[in-house]
Amino acid sequence: MVTAEATAKYVRTSAQKAGLVLDLIRGKNVNMALSALQFSRKAVARDVAKVLRSAVANAQQQDAFGGDVARLFVSKCHANNGPSQKRVRPAPMGRAFRIVKRTTHLTVEVTERAQVIKAVGEAEPSKKNSKRGKAGQPAAAGQ
Repeated sequence: MVTAEATAKYVRTSAQKAGLVLDLIRGKNVNMALSALQFSRKAVARDVAKVLRSAVANAQQQDAFGGDVARLFVSKCHANNGPSQKRVRPAPMGRAFRIVKRTTHLTVEVTERAQVIKAVGEAEPSKKNSKRGKAGQPAAAGQ
């Protein structure tokens, strides 16, 4: 089982805003996660997509990788606080207000799903008889 991770440091957004986007993709397949990020209205989604693509590329570089990107899924992802830049904004009557420009460190980890191998001659479990008639309609009372 292949595991790979990628990190983007000093991304110019808050960790709370990035965490909302990371919650969207946690546990999803890589292709589904990239689709969700593409249509997300959050600006940080572009940075998260870039980190996700980097994690997939890191997984492909490993020797144990099976070669099928469709089997990769987002196993872990989190946003840690980075250093904050402090700035001063002039305020009325000679005062000054502080502006905090936050940064975050994005980490995305992808893992390859285990491949299910069926034994030769093993049949799929058959569906049990249901009490419904054709097309999902309830069976008549006299049957």
